[in-house]
Amino acid sequence: MHNTFEIKTNGPGLYEFTEAVRSWVIGTGVVTLFVQHTSCSLLVQENADPEVQTDLRNLFERLVPPSTDPSMRYLTHTYEGPDDMPAHIKAALLPVSLSIPVIEGRLALGTWQGIYLFEHRNRPHLRSIAGCMQNTA
Repeated sequence: MHNTFEIKTNGPGLYEFTEAVRSWVIGTGVVTLFVQHTSCSLLVQENADPEVQTDLRNLFERLVPPSTDPSMRYLTHTYEGPDDMPAHIKAALLPVSLSIPVIEGRLALGTWQGIYLFEHRNRPHLRSIAGCMQNTA
């Protein structure tokens, strides 16, 4: 069983789409998610306190600043804007695919876990995530 999840983003940050996946899975098996872009990532992360998402975004901004930052002057891929190559670096550091167990139609996520697209670009995008549900029972 296959699906495509589309996530509209409005700039950098974490966009939760747990409910969309939850409403799609059935049976028992594994759901695999794969983001079809090179400047965003997928995460399983806490969904109770939004400060976690803010802190993660701020951490990655400090780790990989825009190409206009003097510490990033070594970058050569800069013609798509000062956020582009840093977004590719962030996506290289974070997962672009996830595998999550599904037990009797329920995602086996912990109490405070959610599924997120982590947008690394500054402008809005429409992101596509391919999903595949493989039933084992």
